[in-house]
Amino acid sequence: MKKVIVVGSGILGASTAYQLAKHGAEVIIVDRKDIGQATDAAAGIICPWLSQRRNQDWYQLAKAGARFYPGIIAELEGEGETETGYAQVGALSIHTDVDKINKMEERAHLRKTDAPEIGDITPLDDKETRERFPLLDERYQSVHISGAARIDGRALRDALIRSAQRNGAEVIHGDATLQFEADRVIGVSVNDQSFLADEVVVCAGAWANELLKPLGIHFKVHYQKAQIMHLHVTDGEDTGRWPVIMPPSDQYLLAFDQQKIVIGATHENDVEGYDTRVTAGGMQEVLNKGLELAPGLANSTFQEVRVGFRPFTPGFLPVMGAVPSWQGLITANGLGASGLTMGPFIGSQLAKLALGMELDIDIEPYTVGKAMDEIERGES
Repeated sequence: MKKVIVVGSGILGASTAYQLAKHGAEVIIVDRKDIGQATDAAAGIICPWLSQRRNQDWYQLAKAGARFYPGIIAELEGEGETETGYAQVGALSIHTDVDKINKMEERAHLRKTDAPEIGDITPLDDKETRERFPLLDERYQSVHISGAARIDGRALRDALIRSAQRNGAEVIHGDATLQFEADRVIGVSVNDQSFLADEVVVCAGAWANELLKPLGIHFKVHYQKAQIMHLHVTDGEDTGRWPVIMPPSDQYLLAFDQQKIVIGATHENDVEGYDTRVTAGGMQEVLNKGLELAPGLANSTFQEVRVGFRPFTPGFLPVMGAVPSWQGLITANGLGASGLTMGPFIGSQLAKLALGMELDIDIEPYTVGKAMDEIERGES
């Protein structure tokens, strides 16, 4: 039985650990529970098919991530996990410009050829759009994508970890330090204890660089702060099946059960350190944009703001694979704002890589070396 240590238990680490445990590996998950983990704050939209990003490597990964979801959710539900945070509620891609609506519809039909999971593609006028999401401004028309889904990152992560534990995984909370001999990583030390493994998988997100520095690696990961607001609709609306809202801006609206609406998010690039404060400016930005989209939220009740750090790697393209010049060390990072879309799928590939299994995609475009420089090696 192969022994694998997974460092970091966000959506990526939790998914990797779950897949490893399912395949019969002996798994240890190490996480120090830093405040500001992206997954802990995130609520996501699974609908990559309308993206206008030109990077095809990004799109192929996001498309594979969306396609992977129904299967992994069915597996978790089959194991008794009823609170996965996932629901295929569809999406409304909204706009006030009819020409833009027509172009979105055209793009969706083109992409449905190799992504039938998009489902039905339906243009809706302003009245039909508001019938689907009654709080919206009446100016908006939309394209409805039936295959889209929403996800609560915290709920899915917890379901994956619980299932991994049922399959034998052990969870340790503490600060991991990589242990190595020559050019091989042999395990980690946590809370003054050493744990050996055949493979170590680093899924540390925004904190990965400091973990790899002692190996003489500068991991070019930067992060973006996101503040995400949760509101409660007080008029008794049944919001659980409302579609996600994708506006032409960088904001979004997600509806969950129990009258919860999530507005996201800020995109703060010039942050000093890991600043997890909820700021007045951040709240104002989220509320202003949210209320412009959905004036009907004005009478809702404020619940909380969650803060997370989205990790990015050069070119805003995720990286994954074995770390160059090292044995026993695998990593992935840079999922950014698409972490919840891609995380479960990439986790499945990391698990296969650790176990020497054939991968489902060619990971050459996402090679880890693109995001790494060598520096002076520290002490083990």
